[in-house]
Amino acid sequence: MNPFLFRQFRRLETKVHELNYLFWECTQRCNLSCRHCGSDCFTSAKDQDMPLEDFLKALDTIPNPFWQNTSPKSTASRASSVKLDESDSRTNSPSRKDNIDRLIVVLTGGEPLLRPDIEQVGKEIAKRGYYWSMVSNGFFYTEQMHRKLMAAGLKAITFSLDGIGENHNWMRGNPNSYEHTIKAIEIAAKERTLDLDVVSCINRRSISQMEEIYQKLKSLGVRKWRLFTIIPIGRAKDDPQMHLTNEEMVRLMDFIAEKRQSSKPHPTTTSNTAAANTAASDITTSNTAAANTAASDITTSNTAAANIAAHPEQEMEVSFSCEGYLGKYEEKVRPVRHFCHAGINIASVLIDGRICACPNIDRDVFSQGNIYTDNLFEVWENKFQAFRNRDWARKGICAGCKQFKNCLGGGMHNWHSRPDGSISLSDLDNPLSCHYHRTGGC
Repeated sequence: MNPFLFRQFRRLETKVHELNYLFWECTQRCNLSCRHCGSDCFTSAKDQDMPLEDFLKALDTIPNPFWQNTSPKSTASRASSVKLDESDSRTNSPSRKDNIDRLIVVLTGGEPLLRPDIEQVGKEIAKRGYYWSMVSNGFFYTEQMHRKLMAAGLKAITFSLDGIGENHNWMRGNPNSYEHTIKAIEIAAKERTLDLDVVSCINRRSISQMEEIYQKLKSLGVRKWRLFTIIPIGRAKDDPQMHLTNEEMVRLMDFIAEKRQSSKPHPTTTSNTAAANTAASDITTSNTAAANTAASDITTSNTAAANIAAHPEQEMEVSFSCEGYLGKYEEKVRPVRHFCHAGINIASVLIDGRICACPNIDRDVFSQGNIYTDNLFEVWENKFQAFRNRDWARKGICAGCKQFKNCLGGGMHNWHSRPDGSISLSDLDNPLSCHYHRTGGC
């Protein structure tokens, strides 16, 4: 897509800022001890699991005609507290009035399957008319669990496979993790109404196994494989085996580009690109494009699953994550150009109630409020300015970069506070990684 047109699309998306994805960090407990964990989770977390009713109160602040009309206890009073100007294009947009079909609640952690009420969680979200999905390490995803979650309305799930055999177990800190993950992927891949997404953290040990992982996932019937790298936060901060060299970054890009070039076009790839092109010139369709664009980087709705079911002969779509701007590799390694949707289409409710965007963003710097003191939807509509105006990122290595108009400083998770504990926006000096430079951009 023409870079100028894509920037116009991005500008319109930011102006509309329709909420398409709401992450809920429903637990910080985890049965594994992954080397790259950004949340530094353990079996016993310092924060207790957030009660389901607390999250639902926050969720119910989002205008939802379906729930207001069907709930015995109407949430109209909470939703009506957010007033939008009738002349505002967001109010008059068809998608603003009927957002229910495009808001997806994503359960993350920690490991969500450690919650004993996980079925009830799914049922309550689905009862309100929302799609819901989950990010899981797969260890507890048995056939029985699969059936329960499908009955509770599960629409999409993301599993992680970070290597073959012992390389995956080394990454996950458990000698049985690979076996459980493969079984979970097998179970989910057979469910054609479930949108399965497999992600892999490529590190210095797994980069030599990329082809082997690719072939393994294809043999399991996986249709979407997304690769990403690690930024120096959490446990991975000082682990040299987690961080690729610049040469290895280029090798990763070339691998993904080759796989995308040699495989058949995937239905979601075509639709995402078309949606983005259309939305660049038509604000009324930009909301739909936002969901489609983000779909390549986050667990998504059932649209992709339906396409996959209708086209079982399609090759597996391989793509790179939304980490950062890649210069010459843009659109060679993912369906659309780099666009960090954090705070534009993505919000999160963190374990302690804080309201932020993607959970791996620096929550001390970028949190916008707290569900225990603030109205979630009011915060979404009226705050998040640091996400929607990135002029503050013109500093450090980004200050004089000619690609800033395309990059905007990269993904928001790339900006973290300094080790001295400074937590204000003005204290941020540089992004932790520049993908443009690392892949030979200049």
